[in-house]
Amino acid sequence: MLPARSEIIHGRHARGERVAAVFPIHYPRALFYAFDILPIEVWGPPKMDPNLGAAHLQPYICSIVRNALAFQLSGGLDSADILVVPHACDSLQGLGSILIDFIHPKQPVLTIYLPRGNRESGLEFLADEFRALYRQLAEITGCQPSDAELMASIRADERADQLLAQLHRQRRTLPLAQLELYRLIRSREFLPVEDFCKLAESTLMTAASANGGIPIIHSGYVPEPMEMLRALSESGGLVVADDLACCGRRVYPPGTSDDPFVRMAERILNAPPDSTRGSPIQDRLEHLLRMANDSGAKGIVFYNVKFCEPELFYLPTLRKGLESAGVPSLVVETDVSDPLTHQVVTRLEAFLEMIA
Repeated sequence: MLPARSEIIHGRHARGERVAAVFPIHYPRALFYAFDILPIEVWGPPKMDPNLGAAHLQPYICSIVRNALAFQLSGGLDSADILVVPHACDSLQGLGSILIDFIHPKQPVLTIYLPRGNRESGLEFLADEFRALYRQLAEITGCQPSDAELMASIRADERADQLLAQLHRQRRTLPLAQLELYRLIRSREFLPVEDFCKLAESTLMTAASANGGIPIIHSGYVPEPMEMLRALSESGGLVVADDLACCGRRVYPPGTSDDPFVRMAERILNAPPDSTRGSPIQDRLEHLLRMANDSGAKGIVFYNVKFCEPELFYLPTLRKGLESAGVPSLVVETDVSDPLTHQVVTRLEAFLEMIA
Protein backbone atom coordinates (compact mmCIF):
# COMPACT_ATOMS: atom_id res chain seq x y z
CA MET A 1 0.00 0.00 0.00
CA LEU A 2 1.42 3.35 -1.03
CA PRO A 3 1.01 6.26 1.38
CA ALA A 4 -0.90 9.35 0.25
CA ARG A 5 0.95 12.55 -0.49
CA SER A 6 -0.77 14.18 2.52
CA GLU A 7 0.51 11.41 4.78
CA ILE A 8 4.07 11.95 3.56
CA ILE A 9 3.80 15.71 4.07
CA HIS A 10 2.41 15.30 7.59
CA GLY A 11 5.25 12.96 8.52
CA ARG A 12 7.87 15.37 7.19
CA HIS A 13 6.47 18.32 9.09
CA ALA A 14 6.14 16.27 12.28
CA ARG A 15 9.92 15.79 12.08
CA GLY A 16 10.54 19.47 11.37
CA GLU A 17 11.48 18.85 7.73
CA ARG A 18 10.52 20.87 4.64
CA VAL A 19 8.44 20.01 1.60
CA ALA A 20 8.51 21.62 -1.85
CA ALA A 21 5.45 21.49 -4.12
CA VAL A 22 6.90 21.05 -7.63
CA PHE A 23 4.94 21.55 -10.84
CA PRO A 24 5.82 19.59 -14.03
CA ILE A 25 8.14 18.46 -15.46
CA HIS A 26 11.96 18.47 -15.21
CA TYR A 27 13.83 19.61 -12.10
CA PRO A 28 16.86 18.47 -10.05
CA ARG A 29 15.43 16.24 -7.31
CA ALA A 30 18.90 15.64 -5.86
CA LEU A 31 19.44 19.34 -5.21
CA PHE A 32 16.37 19.43 -2.97
CA TYR A 33 17.44 16.23 -1.21
CA ALA A 34 20.77 17.87 -0.35
CA PHE A 35 18.88 20.62 1.49
CA ASP A 36 16.72 18.00 3.25
CA ILE A 37 13.69 19.18 1.28
CA LEU A 38 11.33 16.57 -0.12
CA PRO A 39 9.93 17.51 -3.56
CA ILE A 40 6.32 16.44 -4.02
CA GLU A 41 4.97 16.90 -7.53
CA VAL A 42 1.68 18.55 -8.45
CA TRP A 43 0.18 17.09 -11.66
CA GLY A 44 -3.11 18.95 -11.70
CA PRO A 45 -4.29 17.49 -9.41
CA PRO A 46 -7.26 15.64 -10.93
CA LYS A 47 -10.78 15.88 -9.50
CA MET A 48 -10.36 19.58 -8.67
CA ASP A 49 -13.04 22.22 -9.11
CA PRO A 50 -11.30 24.30 -11.79
CA ASN A 51 -13.39 27.45 -11.35
CA LEU A 52 -10.95 29.22 -9.03
CA GLY A 53 -8.12 28.75 -11.48
CA ALA A 54 -10.27 29.58 -14.50
CA ALA A 55 -10.87 33.08 -13.11
CA HIS A 56 -7.19 33.90 -13.69
CA LEU A 57 -6.52 31.99 -16.92
CA GLN A 58 -7.62 31.94 -20.54
CA PRO A 59 -10.09 29.13 -21.39
CA TYR A 60 -7.53 27.44 -23.66
CA ILE A 61 -5.00 26.83 -20.88
CA CYS A 62 -4.53 23.11 -20.11
CA SER A 63 -6.17 21.53 -17.09
CA ILE A 64 -2.80 20.72 -15.49
CA VAL A 65 -2.12 24.44 -14.99
CA ARG A 66 -5.76 25.42 -14.38
CA ASN A 67 -6.25 22.77 -11.71
CA ALA A 68 -2.88 23.52 -10.12
CA LEU A 69 -3.79 27.17 -9.69
CA ALA A 70 -7.24 26.24 -8.36
CA PHE A 71 -5.56 23.86 -5.89
CA GLN A 72 -3.25 26.61 -4.68
CA LEU A 73 -6.04 29.17 -4.35
CA SER A 74 -8.22 26.71 -2.42
CA GLY A 75 -5.46 26.14 0.14
CA GLY A 76 -4.37 22.76 -1.16
CA LEU A 77 -0.72 23.79 -1.18
CA ASP A 78 -0.71 25.52 2.20
CA SER A 79 1.30 22.63 3.68
CA ALA A 80 4.16 23.18 1.22
CA ASP A 81 7.13 25.26 2.34
CA ILE A 82 8.28 26.18 -1.18
CA LEU A 83 6.59 26.30 -4.60
CA VAL A 84 8.71 25.37 -7.64
CA VAL A 85 7.60 26.06 -11.22
CA PRO A 86 9.84 24.68 -14.00
CA HIS A 87 9.37 26.23 -17.42
CA ALA A 88 8.05 23.19 -19.26
CA CYS A 89 5.76 25.25 -21.51
CA ASP A 90 4.34 28.74 -21.91
CA SER A 91 1.36 27.87 -19.70
CA LEU A 92 3.58 26.80 -16.82
CA GLN A 93 5.77 29.86 -17.30
CA GLY A 94 2.59 31.91 -17.09
CA LEU A 95 1.63 30.09 -13.89
CA GLY A 96 4.96 31.08 -12.35
CA SER A 97 4.38 34.71 -13.30
CA ILE A 98 0.83 34.69 -11.90
CA LEU A 99 2.04 33.26 -8.59
CA ILE A 100 4.93 35.71 -8.28
CA ASP A 101 3.29 38.89 -9.56
CA PHE A 102 -0.41 38.56 -8.71
CA ILE A 103 -1.28 35.78 -6.25
CA HIS A 104 1.64 36.29 -3.84
CA PRO A 105 1.40 32.98 -1.92
CA LYS A 106 2.89 32.79 1.55
CA GLN A 107 5.68 30.48 0.32
CA PRO A 108 8.65 31.48 -1.82
CA VAL A 109 8.06 30.75 -5.52
CA LEU A 110 11.11 29.49 -7.39
CA THR A 111 11.27 29.11 -11.18
CA ILE A 112 13.59 26.99 -13.33
CA TYR A 113 14.24 27.63 -17.02
CA LEU A 114 15.32 24.73 -19.20
CA PRO A 115 17.22 25.14 -22.47
CA ARG A 116 15.39 24.27 -25.67
CA GLY A 117 16.81 21.95 -28.31
CA ASN A 118 20.23 20.32 -28.42
CA ARG A 119 22.59 23.30 -28.49
CA GLU A 120 26.03 22.92 -26.91
CA SER A 121 25.39 25.91 -24.65
CA GLY A 122 22.42 24.15 -23.07
CA LEU A 123 24.45 22.15 -20.56
CA GLU A 124 26.19 25.14 -19.00
CA PHE A 125 22.97 27.18 -19.12
CA LEU A 126 21.10 24.53 -17.11
CA ALA A 127 24.00 24.03 -14.71
CA ASP A 128 23.91 27.80 -14.05
CA GLU A 129 20.16 27.60 -13.45
CA PHE A 130 20.80 24.94 -10.82
CA ARG A 131 23.55 27.04 -9.23
CA ALA A 132 21.08 29.93 -8.97
CA LEU A 133 18.50 27.55 -7.46
CA TYR A 134 21.14 26.40 -4.94
CA ARG A 135 21.66 30.01 -3.83
CA GLN A 136 17.92 30.55 -3.42
CA LEU A 137 17.52 27.37 -1.36
CA ALA A 138 20.54 28.33 0.75
CA GLU A 139 18.94 31.68 1.52
CA ILE A 140 15.62 30.04 2.44
CA THR A 141 17.07 27.27 4.61
CA GLY A 142 20.26 28.82 5.97
CA CYS A 143 22.15 25.70 4.82
CA GLN A 144 24.96 25.36 2.27
CA PRO A 145 25.49 21.69 1.32
CA SER A 146 29.03 20.91 0.23
CA ASP A 147 29.92 19.43 -3.15
CA ALA A 148 30.39 16.08 -1.39
CA GLU A 149 26.91 16.27 0.10
CA LEU A 150 25.47 17.23 -3.28
CA MET A 151 27.20 14.28 -4.94
CA ALA A 152 25.86 11.91 -2.27
CA SER A 153 22.31 13.11 -3.02
CA ILE A 154 22.92 12.79 -6.76
CA ARG A 155 24.14 9.20 -6.41
CA ALA A 156 21.09 8.31 -4.32
CA ASP A 157 18.88 9.85 -6.99
CA GLU A 158 20.73 7.99 -9.73
CA ARG A 159 20.20 4.73 -7.87
CA ALA A 160 16.46 5.39 -7.68
CA ASP A 161 16.32 6.15 -11.40
CA GLN A 162 18.23 2.97 -12.22
CA LEU A 163 15.57 1.02 -10.32
CA LEU A 164 12.87 3.00 -12.10
CA ALA A 165 14.42 2.02 -15.44
CA GLN A 166 14.42 -1.64 -14.34
CA LEU A 167 10.71 -1.44 -13.50
CA HIS A 168 10.08 -0.20 -17.04
CA ARG A 169 12.29 -2.87 -18.62
CA GLN A 170 10.86 -5.76 -16.60
CA ARG A 171 7.24 -4.64 -16.67
CA ARG A 172 6.07 -7.80 -18.45
CA THR A 173 7.26 -10.11 -15.68
CA LEU A 174 6.39 -8.05 -12.60
CA PRO A 175 3.66 -9.34 -10.25
CA LEU A 176 1.56 -6.20 -10.76
CA ALA A 177 -1.43 -5.29 -12.87
CA GLN A 178 -0.83 -2.32 -15.17
CA LEU A 179 -2.65 0.12 -12.89
CA GLU A 180 -0.65 -1.09 -9.86
CA LEU A 181 2.61 -0.80 -11.79
CA TYR A 182 1.90 2.79 -12.77
CA ARG A 183 0.98 3.67 -9.21
CA LEU A 184 4.39 2.35 -8.16
CA ILE A 185 6.21 4.16 -10.99
CA ARG A 186 4.43 7.41 -10.20
CA SER A 187 5.22 7.13 -6.50
CA ARG A 188 8.59 8.51 -7.61
CA GLU A 189 6.71 11.81 -7.76
CA PHE A 190 6.39 12.05 -3.97
CA LEU A 191 8.12 9.28 -2.03
CA PRO A 192 11.44 9.93 -0.27
CA VAL A 193 14.21 8.42 -2.39
CA GLU A 194 15.06 5.68 0.12
CA ASP A 195 11.39 4.62 0.41
CA PHE A 196 11.00 4.39 -3.36
CA CYS A 197 14.17 2.32 -3.64
CA LYS A 198 12.93 -0.19 -1.05
CA LEU A 199 9.59 -0.59 -2.81
CA ALA A 200 11.17 -0.94 -6.23
CA GLU A 201 13.77 -3.45 -5.03
CA SER A 202 11.17 -5.64 -3.31
CA THR A 203 8.98 -5.58 -6.44
CA LEU A 204 11.87 -6.43 -8.77
CA MET A 205 12.84 -9.40 -6.58
CA THR A 206 9.46 -11.03 -7.15
CA ALA A 207 9.20 -12.67 -10.55
CA ALA A 208 5.96 -13.67 -12.22
CA SER A 209 4.91 -15.27 -15.49
CA ALA A 210 4.96 -12.94 -18.48
CA ASN A 211 1.82 -10.87 -18.88
CA GLY A 212 -0.07 -11.31 -22.13
CA GLY A 213 -2.03 -8.91 -24.28
CA ILE A 214 -1.85 -6.77 -27.41
CA PRO A 215 1.46 -4.89 -27.02
CA ILE A 216 1.32 -1.10 -27.26
CA ILE A 217 3.42 1.95 -26.38
CA HIS A 218 1.81 4.43 -24.01
CA SER A 219 2.72 8.03 -24.91
CA GLY A 220 1.36 11.46 -24.06
CA TYR A 221 1.53 13.64 -20.98
CA VAL A 222 0.03 12.04 -17.89
CA PRO A 223 -2.24 8.96 -17.50
CA GLU A 224 -5.20 10.66 -15.86
CA PRO A 225 -7.68 9.37 -15.02
CA MET A 226 -5.60 6.37 -13.95
CA GLU A 227 -8.63 4.12 -14.43
CA MET A 228 -7.78 4.26 -18.13
CA LEU A 229 -5.02 1.71 -17.45
CA ARG A 230 -7.53 -0.75 -16.01
CA ALA A 231 -9.80 -0.22 -19.02
CA LEU A 232 -6.82 -0.83 -21.29
CA SER A 233 -6.10 -4.14 -19.59
CA GLU A 234 -9.75 -5.20 -19.69
CA SER A 235 -9.77 -4.45 -23.42
CA GLY A 236 -6.84 -6.80 -23.97
CA GLY A 237 -4.07 -4.19 -24.25
CA LEU A 238 -0.64 -4.46 -22.65
CA VAL A 239 1.71 -1.48 -22.25
CA VAL A 240 5.15 -2.82 -23.16
CA ALA A 241 6.98 0.53 -23.38
CA ASP A 242 6.39 3.99 -21.96
CA ASP A 243 6.84 7.43 -23.52
CA LEU A 244 4.73 9.45 -21.09
CA ALA A 245 6.08 12.85 -20.11
CA CYS A 246 5.53 12.07 -16.42
CA CYS A 247 7.08 8.59 -16.59
CA GLY A 248 9.21 7.22 -19.43
CA ARG A 249 10.68 10.54 -20.52
CA ARG A 250 11.96 11.07 -16.98
CA VAL A 251 14.04 7.92 -16.71
CA TYR A 252 17.21 9.96 -16.31
CA PRO A 253 20.56 8.23 -17.03
CA PRO A 254 23.49 8.60 -14.60
CA GLY A 255 25.67 11.66 -15.07
CA THR A 256 29.44 11.64 -15.58
CA SER A 257 30.73 15.05 -14.44
CA ASP A 258 32.50 15.63 -11.12
CA ASP A 259 30.80 19.04 -10.94
CA PRO A 260 27.49 18.36 -9.15
CA PHE A 261 25.60 21.09 -11.00
CA VAL A 262 26.82 19.94 -14.41
CA ARG A 263 26.04 16.34 -13.46
CA MET A 264 22.43 17.19 -12.56
CA ALA A 265 22.08 19.09 -15.83
CA GLU A 266 23.58 16.18 -17.82
CA ARG A 267 21.03 13.79 -16.44
CA ILE A 268 18.06 15.83 -17.59
CA LEU A 269 19.48 16.78 -20.98
CA ASN A 270 20.46 13.16 -21.72
CA ALA A 271 16.97 11.86 -20.95
CA PRO A 272 14.73 10.55 -23.76
CA PRO A 273 13.65 13.21 -26.30
CA ASP A 274 10.82 15.36 -25.00
CA SER A 275 8.63 18.00 -26.61
CA THR A 276 8.71 20.11 -23.44
CA ARG A 277 12.50 20.39 -23.79
CA GLY A 278 12.21 21.31 -27.45
CA SER A 279 13.81 18.09 -28.71
CA PRO A 280 13.84 17.83 -32.52
CA ILE A 281 10.77 16.08 -33.91
CA GLN A 282 13.02 13.65 -35.80
CA ASP A 283 14.64 12.62 -32.51
CA ARG A 284 11.20 11.98 -31.04
CA LEU A 285 10.18 9.92 -34.06
CA GLU A 286 13.34 7.82 -34.08
CA HIS A 287 13.01 7.23 -30.33
CA LEU A 288 9.43 5.97 -30.73
CA LEU A 289 10.37 3.73 -33.65
CA ARG A 290 13.23 2.21 -31.62
CA MET A 291 10.84 1.59 -28.74
CA ALA A 292 8.35 -0.10 -31.06
CA ASN A 293 11.06 -2.27 -32.60
CA ASP A 294 12.67 -3.23 -29.29
CA SER A 295 9.41 -3.94 -27.45
CA GLY A 296 7.43 -5.53 -30.29
CA ALA A 297 4.64 -3.00 -29.84
CA LYS A 298 1.94 -3.12 -32.51
CA GLY A 299 0.80 0.47 -32.04
CA ILE A 300 1.03 3.65 -29.97
CA VAL A 301 -1.66 5.30 -27.85
CA PHE A 302 -1.09 9.05 -27.42
CA TYR A 303 -3.02 10.05 -24.31
CA ASN A 304 -2.86 13.84 -24.12
CA VAL A 305 -4.24 16.62 -21.99
CA LYS A 306 -6.43 19.04 -23.96
CA PHE A 307 -4.62 22.21 -25.08
CA CYS A 308 -1.16 20.77 -24.31
CA GLU A 309 0.66 22.76 -27.00
CA PRO A 310 4.11 21.08 -26.79
CA GLU A 311 2.53 17.68 -27.44
CA LEU A 312 0.03 18.88 -30.03
CA PHE A 313 2.67 20.65 -32.14
CA TYR A 314 4.57 17.38 -32.53
CA LEU A 315 1.69 15.01 -33.14
CA PRO A 316 0.92 15.53 -36.88
CA THR A 317 4.53 14.98 -37.97
CA LEU A 318 5.08 12.15 -35.49
CA ARG A 319 1.97 10.27 -36.62
CA LYS A 320 2.83 10.73 -40.29
CA GLY A 321 6.31 9.30 -39.68
CA LEU A 322 4.94 6.42 -37.64
CA GLU A 323 2.37 5.61 -40.29
CA SER A 324 5.08 5.58 -42.97
CA ALA A 325 7.01 3.08 -40.85
CA GLY A 326 3.94 0.86 -40.41
CA VAL A 327 3.23 1.79 -36.77
CA PRO A 328 -0.45 2.75 -36.25
CA SER A 329 -1.40 5.22 -33.55
CA LEU A 330 -4.42 6.52 -31.67
CA VAL A 331 -4.81 10.00 -30.16
CA VAL A 332 -7.03 10.50 -27.13
CA GLU A 333 -7.47 13.96 -25.58
CA THR A 334 -8.77 14.37 -22.08
CA ASP A 335 -9.09 16.80 -19.21
CA VAL A 336 -7.48 15.62 -15.98
CA SER A 337 -10.71 16.46 -14.13
CA ASP A 338 -12.88 14.35 -16.43
CA PRO A 339 -13.90 10.80 -15.56
CA LEU A 340 -13.10 8.02 -18.00
CA THR A 341 -15.83 8.10 -20.63
CA HIS A 342 -17.42 5.23 -22.52
CA GLN A 343 -16.40 6.97 -25.73
CA VAL A 344 -12.70 6.76 -24.78
CA VAL A 345 -13.05 3.08 -23.79
CA THR A 346 -14.80 2.32 -27.08
CA ARG A 347 -12.04 4.02 -29.07
CA LEU A 348 -9.38 2.05 -27.18
CA GLU A 349 -11.22 -1.20 -27.83
CA ALA A 350 -11.60 -0.41 -31.53
CA PHE A 351 -7.90 0.48 -31.88
CA LEU A 352 -6.75 -2.68 -30.12
CA GLU A 353 -9.07 -4.80 -32.26
CA MET A 354 -7.63 -3.16 -35.38
CA ILE A 355 -3.96 -3.83 -34.52
CA ALA A 356 -4.42 -7.27 -32.94
